[in-house]
Amino acid sequence: MSICCQNASFGYDGHIVVRGLNFSLETGDFLLVAGENGSGKTTLINGLLRLINPMEGTINFSSGFKQSRIGYLSQQTAAKQDFPAGVFEIVLSGNLGKKLLPFYSHAEKRKAEENLRLLGIMNLRNRCFRELSGGQQRRVLLARSLCAAEKLLVLDEPFAGLDPLISGELYRLLEKINREMGMTIVMVSHDIEAAGCATRVLHLQKQQIFFGGMEEYRHSQTGRKFFVKNEADNV
Repeated sequence: MSICCQNASFGYDGHIVVRGLNFSLETGDFLLVAGENGSGKTTLINGLLRLINPMEGTINFSSGFKQSRIGYLSQQTAAKQDFPAGVFEIVLSGNLGKKLLPFYSHAEKRKAEENLRLLGIMNLRNRCFRELSGGQQRRVLLARSLCAAEKLLVLDEPFAGLDPLISGELYRLLEKINREMGMTIVMVSHDIEAAGCATRVLHLQKQQIFFGGMEEYRHSQTGRKFFVKNEADNV
């Protein structure tokens, strides 16, 4: 699964939010999308999800790749914390976007159970979602996203607001998913912990100001500012 963005700009209502995007990803890449608030990160995510089209340039996916096969996890909101549904039901619902039939197959149920086990929450299978802790809820929603994902997982500040120890565990789970499943991951995050997972970095400031490998980023002027700022925020 590959993604190629060439001279692309994205925005809304005729107004460009982020421009000059030139990057490409291959199967198994783990991309960290970094930048200050308002730099265009979520706008790019909406472009990857095909919720908006490029206003300039192009974005292309591998031949035959279907948008319905992207797993997506957005930021946590109060509404998402209050699902009046059971854990297994929510995880299974990740299959809804890629099916026409109103019932779940045995294969889909097996996949849901595999993802519950992968994320260490099989013991929560029959619990009510809104009774869970924040970290448990994030694991459930990540399992749901994995049911939708075939080759690409897109995450927008997925662990914002969680205790650092809990978010650290979840980042390690993402590393495992990326490494063992070969899942391509695109993740927006301000968290310095996220940098330990990623293999590539795209840094935005209403335009692309860096794209490359993690080690190159760490030693770049842009990367050094990112790490210094995040270390100061965590003191």
